[in-house]
Amino acid sequence: YGTYSATGDQLFQRQSFNLQAGGNQRIPNCGNVKPRTDRGDGYVTSNPDFSFTLSGMGRYQLVMDVVSACDAVLLINTGSTSWYYDDDDNTSSPGDPRISLSRPSNGRIDIWVGTYDGSVCDATLNLETFYR
Repeated sequence: YGTYSATGDQLFQRQSFNLQAGGNQRIPNCGNVKPRTDRGDGYVTSNPDFSFTLSGMGRYQLVMDVVSACDAVLLINTGSTSWYYDDDDNTSSPGDPRISLSRPSNGRIDIWVGTYDGSVCDATLNLETFYR
């Protein structure tokens, strides 16, 4: 869906991106992916749905969440090459994922929005920063 650049200041106003959640690559079968924040399953595409080059993140917390028409999962690889996974922590959209990075690093972040069962559905990825 795209490659973007964003600063912490720009993401202080929520940015939303529409996409089709899903994929055919089972997360436990994808090389170095070791879910950290949650232990779970899911299916994503081989390549990330989005890549962001982030800058000016020093004073911010970064929150990423998904609102979808199915049981979505969220997988990210940060600029410091740390992997994070979530399935159901978005309290404002039950059954959808949310990941909060308390000290996001500058640099590239790759994001996959998949589904728990391999289905495909409409979804929205939201990114927003907050002061720490």
